[in-house]
Amino acid sequence: MSAVLDHHDHAHDHDDHHAPTGWRRWVFATNHKDIGTLYLLFSFAMLMVGGVLALLIRAELFQPGLQLVNPELFNQFTTMHGLIMVFGAIMPAFVGFANWMIPLQIGASDMAFARMNNFSFWLMIPAAAMLVSSFFMPGGAPAAGWTLYAPLTLQMGPSMDAGIFAMHILGASSIMGSINIIVTILNMRAPGMTLMKMPMFCWTWLITAYLLIAVMPVLAGAITMTLTDRHFGTTFFNPAGGGDPVMYQHIFWFFGHPEVYIMILPAFGIISQIVPAFARKRLFGYASMVYATASIAILSFIVWAHHMYATGMPVTGQLFFMYATMLISVPTGVKIFNWLATMWKGSMTFETPMLFAVGFIFVFTMGGFTGLILSMAPIDIQLQDTYYVVAHFHYVLVAGSLYAMFAGFYYWAPKWTGVMYNETRGKIHFWWSLIAFNVTFFPMHFLGLAGMPRRYADYPMQFADFNALATVGAFAFGLAQVYFFLFVVLPCMMGKGEKAAQKPWEAAEGLEWEVPSPAPFHTFENPPKLDATATRVIG
Repeated sequence: MSAVLDHHDHAHDHDDHHAPTGWRRWVFATNHKDIGTLYLLFSFAMLMVGGVLALLIRAELFQPGLQLVNPELFNQFTTMHGLIMVFGAIMPAFVGFANWMIPLQIGASDMAFARMNNFSFWLMIPAAAMLVSSFFMPGGAPAAGWTLYAPLTLQMGPSMDAGIFAMHILGASSIMGSINIIVTILNMRAPGMTLMKMPMFCWTWLITAYLLIAVMPVLAGAITMTLTDRHFGTTFFNPAGGGDPVMYQHIFWFFGHPEVYIMILPAFGIISQIVPAFARKRLFGYASMVYATASIAILSFIVWAHHMYATGMPVTGQLFFMYATMLISVPTGVKIFNWLATMWKGSMTFETPMLFAVGFIFVFTMGGFTGLILSMAPIDIQLQDTYYVVAHFHYVLVAGSLYAMFAGFYYWAPKWTGVMYNETRGKIHFWWSLIAFNVTFFPMHFLGLAGMPRRYADYPMQFADFNALATVGAFAFGLAQVYFFLFVVLPCMMGKGEKAAQKPWEAAEGLEWEVPSPAPFHTFENPPKLDATATRVIG
């Protein structure tokens, strides 16, 4: 082993000598680590922008009556919050994790298409600028909900066209990133690493990338039809010309439901890396985790209309989508069982990555159960478009995707930066986030059950207490993320803190722990020779 490390240390000195410096390093970046860093910083900036919009929404809803903004602007905030969080924060963050970790985990020297990698990142900047600048266009930002439903989209001002163009660019970026990830994983694994020996994070991303390539063109089709309806006299979604607004919903949700899993499968992968490391056991049921991930991806294509029970669907259709949706809970349940079985009788310690992983399992399971309730057509027709739905998907997306990203950051940041984060601050961030999140979104279940509709700027007096509580929680949650950036991320980026060992977590497995901390600019220029488990270099 020492021979391998000497080789890497020598490579480290040599490589950093040749690493580009200054702004050129970032603008012309083709190194997977630099591009991963760019994605993560971009997504955090977008998280802050989307978060400010969320806080403006909550500030308006703090008390009954119109407080700060008019209903039109309120709907613009709601729409842009959704679009920015989904396409600007969550998806790019996971692509950042993929860029950083996949080559390290499979023993590849870089991503397969380095220049395309650079292009797919830089496409996001003008798209994000176009989305955010739509607030300053005539008539303000799009206000049709993040789902961009017709007929509202046909009535919006010019900002709608900017939004559509931005979505096209973001979609192109996602497709390029996905092609890169698939080719890298299938063609560039170290000799001896078969598919069934890959880390779970690589598996979940491989499946996610196929999902992205399958559904992003569907979204592109839907918004292009919207564009031609707006400007070229077609009537795909305009009933006056024989079109059908419900057809838009079918096309959108055929994209939209796999999209939900695109945002959660990489999170499953991160959690599947962290739980075994801190339980000090191998992952329970690796093969079943792989099959469960694939099953979720396949089933995600046949459940889209559970978003549409209230559109006058025939009972037969309702039954089909109801049963198909319930079926998805089986492979998801398998995953949760496997994580719990991995922890069972393990020698667990609760450093920050494990806290976030356990927090993820707890809160994601709650979100999953509320989703199972919404899968039932008769109940969903009552709860459709209420705050119960808002509570459900934030439990899955915020507590799901975001907590997994935090867990991944705390787990891998020592490898990225070469310094350990401050454990006390990490724990403060975890408990602050967990409590504030539940204070924000748990009351929304009751608001929804009581009948409060979403996307309304005002509400009657009986909903006031829970809304005030949710607003206080939301501001506390937002402050927790500012704290995270200022007191955890920045010190790590500046190299302040205790020097990280090559393998800071004693039981962590994987090739990423076989290179020095921080990871050299170039790694695995010669493919590593693996042991029988494909998790260690033999040298």
